[in-house]
Amino acid sequence: RWLFNQAVCTLYAFCGVLFGLCSLSSLTVLSTVCCLKVCYPAYGRCWDALPDLLLHPSLSCPAQVAPAVSQDSWPHPQRWSYGPEPYGTACCIAWNASSREATFYILALFIFCYLLPCLLILISYSLILWTVRVSRRAVRQH
Repeated sequence: RWLFNQAVCTLYAFCGVLFGLCSLSSLTVLSTVCCLKVCYPAYGRCWDALPDLLLHPSLSCPAQVAPAVSQDSWPHPQRWSYGPEPYGTACCIAWNASSREATFYILALFIFCYLLPCLLILISYSLILWTVRVSRRAVRQH
């Protein structure tokens, strides 16, 4: 079971969401910058400052602040909040919240913080592979 109080649970879950979102956003930005540098080399240095801007952790804060300020119903959340996981040994987003707002939050978190970044990473690396393949064919012809 969770051995600490609600405040520690909230902090633990908040840090887990923060570091998870920062990690995925870092991978997304890196794949996008690599794609732009490999596939569109004419743009060159205009993309050099992009990682410094987009990797800032404050950009992922809106996705995790809402549950942190919605803790009035713990341990039985009806809105978006942080709480114990189903086995009770750690804390995370309360995935079992039953209200419409919680369902909308979880769906938005899945789409905008997981699905779209993963899709962007997949597209970026696919474009890089395609560009390398086309370049290799051009080199072989010469």
